[in-house]
Amino acid sequence: MKFLWSSLLLICLLSCKAQSLYGEKMEDLILIAQDGYSGISEYETSVIKDKKSLNKFYAQINKTRKPGLPVPTVDFSKEMLLVVCLGEIQGQRDPMLSQIEQTDDVLSIAVELSTIKKSTENSQVISYPFYVYKMPLVSKEISFKKIGW
Repeated sequence: MKFLWSSLLLICLLSCKAQSLYGEKMEDLILIAQDGYSGISEYETSVIKDKKSLNKFYAQINKTRKPGLPVPTVDFSKEMLLVVCLGEIQGQRDPMLSQIEQTDDVLSIAVELSTIKKSTENSQVISYPFYVYKMPLVSKEISFKKIGW
């Protein structure tokens, strides 16, 4: 009986998509936009705390799109955005963000990649995805750490 419960617990933990090996799940983090093409060829993260910076980011990713992707509406007096551009990725993988550490001045966030999702095709598509997350506004510096790439 004990083996059955242990096995069930292990299966639940391993099957959870949001499970992180390196930090705490960020409950207040909401994915508000994503796309398979950012036009950004290298891994890059940023924090956006104003409308001007958000418009600049969307101007960059919409350079080759007609029509462009719509710019999300954000109340920057209460919220801020975390942007993760994965750069060139082969296959379909998603970032998993988790809080590693929080001090009075710094919030450290781990950026892990999910396992490669199985494709029915033999070739893996190359993409340049980006993800935009919304979270409550904090005055701390945000640092990102690439984990397990």
